[in-house]
Amino acid sequence: MTFDANVRYQDSHEWARKDGDLVVVGISDYAQDSLGDVVYVELPETGTSKAKTEAFGVVESVKAASDVYMPVSGEIVEVNGELEENPATVNESPFEAGWLVKIKPSDPAEIDGLMDAAAYEEFTKGLDD
Repeated sequence: MTFDANVRYQDSHEWARKDGDLVVVGISDYAQDSLGDVVYVELPETGTSKAKTEAFGVVESVKAASDVYMPVSGEIVEVNGELEENPATVNESPFEAGWLVKIKPSDPAEIDGLMDAAAYEEFTKGLDD
């Protein structure tokens, strides 16, 4: 299991990484591993604004469909269109090519309230008990 030290994590298993004045969002390696093979990703339209913890899309796997939630409040300015043709990219590269959306945060400080990699790793250990 990979816990990327360059991102922050939400307890619903999304990660967020600052990229200039934007925040890139995806699902964690733990989440993609738990879901199994991703077969479909539903993402919002660009220009959509959502609040922190509000659902913005769905990741469907052979096992289940799971909502994905905003780790920060803001406007979705880009979606990863590559996932429409190749949703398995979420499994293959959850922290790089498998990103889901880019957000222009309304409060950039919200990212600081998310877990770092060590805290998230400890959090996930409790889920396997």
